Amino acid sequence: MSHDSRLDQDSAGQDAPPAQDGLDASEDTLVQDALDDPPAGDRTPREDAGTRFVLDPATPSLHADNERLRAAGPLVPVTAEGVPSWAATRYDTLLTVLTHPDLSREIRHWAARHESPPGTAIDRIVTDTSMLNAEGEEHRRLRTAVAGAFTARRLRQLRPKVEALTGRLIDALAAMPPDQPVDLRKEYAYPLPREVISELIGIPAAHQERLHELSDSVAQVDGSLDDTPDLRRTLHEFLDQIIEERRDTPGEDLITDLFKLREKDGGRLSTDELFATIELLFIAGHVTTVNLITNAIGALIHRPDQLDLLRSGRCPYDAAVEETLRWDSPIAYFPMRYAVRDVEIDGVPLATGEPVLACFASAGRDPGHYGDDAHLFDIGRPPGTHLSFGHGPHFCLGAPLARMEAEIALTALFGAFPEIAPAARPEDLAPLDTLLGNSTRTMPVLLGPRAR
Repeated sequence: MSHDSRLDQDSAGQDAPPAQDGLDASEDTLVQDALDDPPAGDRTPREDAGTRFVLDPATPSLHADNERLRAAGPLVPVTAEGVPSWAATRYDTLLTVLTHPDLSREIRHWAARHESPPGTAIDRIVTDTSMLNAEGEEHRRLRTAVAGAFTARRLRQLRPKVEALTGRLIDALAAMPPDQPVDLRKEYAYPLPREVISELIGIPAAHQERLHELSDSVAQVDGSLDDTPDLRRTLHEFLDQIIEERRDTPGEDLITDLFKLREKDGGRLSTDELFATIELLFIAGHVTTVNLITNAIGALIHRPDQLDLLRSGRCPYDAAVEETLRWDSPIAYFPMRYAVRDVEIDGVPLATGEPVLACFASAGRDPGHYGDDAHLFDIGRPPGTHLSFGHGPHFCLGAPLARMEAEIALTALFGAFPEIAPAARPEDLAPLDTLLGNSTRTMPVLLGPRAR
């Protein structure tokens, strides 16, 4: 089963319903057993490991795999990076999981924590000490500390800088040979949010490249297992250097805001919390937006009819952003929420301490919520909702920024290059090899001449 950021043929450019493939031959029997067995509510991962879906980071068919998960039930027993858990596969179920008072992000509620393999993407996420895994008053305290960086006023001030940076990137693309493939993930989708989040946080330009190298390794954005205590120590030492530099040269940025908060509240924001918060926002504010922009470009260059709706003005570019978030969420799966007591979700009993995995990419294509055409990319779809930024108290603080960046990036790109075309078939694009992200490693295109 796929838990990766991979795109199957459907997600990368084919509008037929997802094919029923993508599982290793060794898993076929396992998955069929799960589909033939009683509904998920009649099984538990504790009692019958043989009915668990194995989430495979190397799958080429994330969306086909997710279709099987949805068919198996609203909450399905899975194994992700060696961790037995439940997967919330459908829209309504995921919404319940994200907001249920008896499900918590606090790791102290995880009954089998000691059995979780170390050094995995799941382990990194669930042990994070930022607001990501806090609840209640502690979560409000940590979230309030950074909320000022994402106000409407701050984003209005930032927009001209995003537009100017986008313009410089477009100029650089236009200087490349128009008939040679260009990887837009590397040359466009990656540098834009990197510089934007660096500006917002207060990372000097001289340190951005090294900080991104370290944070990418810690985040395991390509599926590598580079996250080690030594690497984290190096990252924290580097952050400490940057923070001390900002202390001497305050500005209108997040690091300065956090300094002011520490002085105001008597140091309640600890050094560890300060590091964890900056690391979280730096990684989350970059990687997910790279995936969003990459996925949107991929969806549009393979659908000239949808692109024509944008260029003609019949649909706004923000509609393409929202449809990409629904149809090809930049996050595939995200760990974990834990049952704080015995609870039943959509007819499925959860025992105290059991973990639940959020399946954002699966929920975005749930025909039970979006209709029989949920597998189609349609920017003219009636305005609706999606869960790609989460819901409730943990709703993504940076959602307005990501939307703004993607809308500016798409508008500039497709306005500048009217003859842009794909340089590879969707099925030939290698996906990321990671539990969390959903995108491709590259996005090769032929730009053609720049518009006059």
